[in-house]
Amino acid sequence: MKLKLLVFFTFLSIGYNTKSQVNSLLNFDKHKAEYLYHFAYECIDNEYPNKLGQVLGNDSYLAPPRELHPAFYGCFDWHSSVHGHWTLVTILNRFPDFEYRDEILKKLQKNITKENILTEVAYFDDEHNKDYERTYGWAWLLKLDEAILEWDNPEAKELHENLFPLVRLISGKFSDFLDKLIYPIRIGEHSNIAFGMSFAYDYAKKYDPELALKIEEKAREYYMEDCECPLTWEPGGFDFLSPCLQEAFLMEKILSKVEFEKWLTDFLPGFEKNPEKYLEVAVVTDRSDGKLAHLDGLNFSRAWCLFEIGHALNNQKMIDLGEKHFNYSYEKMDSGEYAGAHWLASFASYALIKYSL
Repeated sequence: MKLKLLVFFTFLSIGYNTKSQVNSLLNFDKHKAEYLYHFAYECIDNEYPNKLGQVLGNDSYLAPPRELHPAFYGCFDWHSSVHGHWTLVTILNRFPDFEYRDEILKKLQKNITKENILTEVAYFDDEHNKDYERTYGWAWLLKLDEAILEWDNPEAKELHENLFPLVRLISGKFSDFLDKLIYPIRIGEHSNIAFGMSFAYDYAKKYDPELALKIEEKAREYYMEDCECPLTWEPGGFDFLSPCLQEAFLMEKILSKVEFEKWLTDFLPGFEKNPEKYLEVAVVTDRSDGKLAHLDGLNFSRAWCLFEIGHALNNQKMIDLGEKHFNYSYEKMDSGEYAGAHWLASFASYALIKYSL
């Protein structure tokens, strides 16, 4: 009998240790920071290749990215540059003694200057580009300022002051757009409004109460009556966001726990009990194809949604499924393909943050 008990408790101990080791792989530690930082560090001043996505008003609009967007001209496109900056600020905030702190800070201070940001403001005020980066890039810009405001570092104050004219402009644009948007945008790419509202809300609930109230009102207007989201239809071939999970991710922030539990039961019936029945890890066949590489981003963004909702509902099955999504793409991030390297570190970093909450 004693031998059987010894074997039983030894088995439990092995199982516990294995689980602890698996969980530790997702802790946002300095080792992961050292791996992730270089993706953003190497691309925020890498001007080419570059996808501008602009509307040309005349010949004068034809200029190098560094002249059009002197703050955010690297990382292939404007929004990726913005969330590359967010990644670096986030790492320095979490690890004040980070080995490459001085080199990173030098790049941040070189890009986020008063003059550079005023040039960015003028671009967003241009009559032909007033909806530029709506709303994905807008959301990341607010997320960047949130990270700077929470960064316990003397230099952060100046960075925030420099960035603020653009933050103020984007916040106003976001609110105005929500006033005009009758129907929510439910796709799995940049325009997904639940994603934009979710990230903007993180900033607004701390620093912009008017925008926060607008997001709360519009989230209820858009999504409160939604039910039976077709999760098994996902993913689309180019998705980097899950339309169903991003909506749930937003509503978890907006609703009380009691409201959210009731809403989620109608929105994703059966998902809480058996999430793996509805979601499989997205497979990437060609990481040199920028659109197909989106699916690595989908794995990370699904992971952060599953972590956040799983923690809120104390649902380990969701957290475990998030781990599978995260691990599949994290292990393949350093593929040498710029199509993913210029942006995925931000998604991986955010997923790690949500796992550790």
